[in-house]
Amino acid sequence: MKTYAKAITGAAVAGLTALGTALTDGQVTPAEWVGVAIATLGALGAIWAVPNAPAEQAR
Repeated sequence: MKTYAKAITGAAVAGLTALGTALTDGQVTPAEWVGVAIATLGALGAIWAVPNAPAEQAR
């Protein structure tokens, strides 16, 4: 689970940010739900595709 934490956290942040923006008028339309899904899945895929730096380079 630890290896997936970065991707899951990034996807959650992106999705919740898009949802927060969609809720500014007090409702979420179907098109806004699509935007939330695209933001969540896009962030998940992008973050998952980028490998972590080896521990020696992270310092």
